[in-house]
Amino acid sequence: MQPITIARELFGTDGIRGVAGEPPLDARTAHALGVALGTWARRLPAIAGTEPEVLIGMDTRESGSWLAEQVAGGLLRVGVGARFAGVITTPGVAYLTRSGRFIAGVMISASHNPYYDNGLKVISHSGYKLPDEVEAELEQLIAEWLASGEEAYRLPLEVDPSLDNVYAEYLAGTVAGKFPLRVVVDCANGAATQVAPYLFPRLGVEVDWLAVSPDGRNINLDCGSLHLGNLQRRVTEIGADLGIAFDGDADRALFVSGSGKVVDGDAVLFLAGSSLKRAGRLPGDLVVATVMSNLGLQKAFESEGIVMLRTPVGDKYVLEEMLKRGAVLGGEQSGHVIFSEYATTGDGLLTALRVLEIVRDSGRTLDSLSDDIKPFPQKLVNVKVKQKRPLIELPAVQAEIQAAEVEFAGSGRIVVRFSGTEPLARVMIEAESNEAVERWTSRIADAIRLELGSVN
Repeated sequence: MQPITIARELFGTDGIRGVAGEPPLDARTAHALGVALGTWARRLPAIAGTEPEVLIGMDTRESGSWLAEQVAGGLLRVGVGARFAGVITTPGVAYLTRSGRFIAGVMISASHNPYYDNGLKVISHSGYKLPDEVEAELEQLIAEWLASGEEAYRLPLEVDPSLDNVYAEYLAGTVAGKFPLRVVVDCANGAATQVAPYLFPRLGVEVDWLAVSPDGRNINLDCGSLHLGNLQRRVTEIGADLGIAFDGDADRALFVSGSGKVVDGDAVLFLAGSSLKRAGRLPGDLVVATVMSNLGLQKAFESEGIVMLRTPVGDKYVLEEMLKRGAVLGGEQSGHVIFSEYATTGDGLLTALRVLEIVRDSGRTLDSLSDDIKPFPQKLVNVKVKQKRPLIELPAVQAEIQAAEVEFAGSGRIVVRFSGTEPLARVMIEAESNEAVERWTSRIADAIRLELGSVN
């Protein structure tokens, strides 16, 4: 039998991602992940003297159930148990994995992607993503099992409904008192639909719900944090105090003020950072953001005496810098915010509670609070490309970037990078005028299309 080859980097920046039913998200590879994870887990010291057990959770995609059963079948093959949380958020899996007796957790989700995509993300007992060397070990074990030719099989799973409530109770315990606010909540027809309707009403929030009827295919479909139009309209129509939008696995949240203005992750970082500093709970007066965060955020932090450190894009890099510096707050403009006092990963529901707390305790509206940060004009363009090559090997692109830097003379920023999960080049420009932003995003994007070829 010929050995089966797999991608050199099966694990990407956020686990194994792909189209459900196609390699590497086919049944045999999902089963192989269970085998590999169970084999690895068997080598670790037992937790509190128990047999190793893995927690499995998923969002609402129609492929989630069979992928979960294949992972569980692989675990069973090597004598490792599986406990099924059913539909739950990614941070919910992280919390339950570290607070329970689970050797690891597996979250089945493709976050903000369409329903036909899915992913397998492995979380260690610590609640953090597995180290690169462990993922490399798992990848080798997956390749070995795929080459064996053995048949994959599913292990039927029953949902343990108590797990969602354990997580929701934990979240509720991070705040004090009630929230006499009227809020519109968009659950993206995703994982938040299982937890948010339990959480918010018990905290006294009057909620108008959007996108809480998942059917397996409508996750992120014209709803959630990537599609805020419906949320904006509903907030202004009913005169709500604010709106909250989650993505498919609810590890991020974006907000809409009472006037319908979008309040992104940068604004949330500023509100949270300023609040923590006033309370004496911001060690080193330090907040971690990424290269995508707006210059306006940096200027606003400077006015508050707060230092903002930038990392490459990705919650992995934000978290690494937070742990290195002892920071308690970090995040991304996209709404992925990490409060390390409470969680090991970005958590949209936790972020929503923190924002509600700030609005309530300040006695101000979200409109008023978010006016304290003045963003520079910014634009992000995604260019679909036929191939990815190091930017330094693209002379036309380099020439345009250098020309923009000369014109800006320190009054703007250019960030050009490739997506870690999609065939996209991302071009982000910030400048003092919209005209300059439009002109330079167009010029740099055109240079990328010229050198790498574009996909319509």
